[in-house]
Amino acid sequence: MRGGERVLERLLHLFPDADIFTHVYDPERMSEKIRSARVQETFIGRLPGARKHYQKYLPLMPMALEELDLRDYDLVISSESGPAKGIITRNDALHVCYCHSPMRYLWDHYHDYKSAAGGLARFMMPAMFHRLRQWDVSSASRVDAILANSRFIERRIHKVWGRQARVVHPPVAVDEFSPSDAVGGRYLWVSQMTPYKRADIALEAFNRMGVPALMVGDGEMYAQIARSAGPNVEVRKRLTFAQLKHAYATCKALVFTPEEDFGIVPVEANASGRPVIAYGHGGVTDSIVDGATGLFFEEQSIDALCEAIYRFERWLPQFDPAEAVANAARFAPEVFDRGVMGALDALRQIQPCRA
Repeated sequence: MRGGERVLERLLHLFPDADIFTHVYDPERMSEKIRSARVQETFIGRLPGARKHYQKYLPLMPMALEELDLRDYDLVISSESGPAKGIITRNDALHVCYCHSPMRYLWDHYHDYKSAAGGLARFMMPAMFHRLRQWDVSSASRVDAILANSRFIERRIHKVWGRQARVVHPPVAVDEFSPSDAVGGRYLWVSQMTPYKRADIALEAFNRMGVPALMVGDGEMYAQIARSAGPNVEVRKRLTFAQLKHAYATCKALVFTPEEDFGIVPVEANASGRPVIAYGHGGVTDSIVDGATGLFFEEQSIDALCEAIYRFERWLPQFDPAEAVANAARFAPEVFDRGVMGALDALRQIQPCRA
């Protein structure tokens, strides 16, 4: 249950009778709301090992999507960060794509993924991904309207698909978080411990400065981070939701090191009345107000983060928790609802003979 699944939940709130089509479905890992819907897998879900290794079937996904029979539907909403928009709809149906990101591994992150791949995958990727890029661009032309989850993704959509998009930020359950009177002195880092999240620079900055910190997340870098943490840093794989809310509300600040398409974690920290020290690129430039609800640093390096923490210590007396909470309210689920329904209404006015 990550950001994409939270968007799906909210779409089900707007369209409670909707059917869901997906490549691979593991109901045990989904919320009750998603489990209560009718869910149909593509043939990918029936292939060996698909639940754990679905990424390896990427070359078959365009075909699997195009084999879905959607003739009964006059409205289709695809939720895209991998291949989802490539379905085929009937001519009079509306197809709206909510785009978390065009596939990063095909486009701007391609060389990062290629360099990290094994020998056989690295050999096959150039030819395979060349064809997938062609399909990705051509399938984007089938969509009637595209909603981007941030201005950062709006620009990426225009660059790789040549399409204009309307920004509708994802829903964040901001009302589930609240400030605390017991703010402590520990910095907080929360994310998956995978290379692009840059847990390494957060840890090295905490170690170098000797500041108390809590780092929460699982992933392939967890063992390395836990092994390298100094006595001032606590490393946890996961927290309960109650523990996470407490960690947000009582931290000195959230440190946010990745370049994310949007990034829900900084909004949750602001909703908890706490500031954010963030790498100032990507979707965080939509969600955090530099100099008001947090501070940005401009380079993903240990030195840049240490300098930002020094600046933050001097700036902290100016921070107003109420301003952070008010900022987070811009991303409440009801705001997402209005954005989606407003986009649909606008599309129907342009194409009144359709759905």
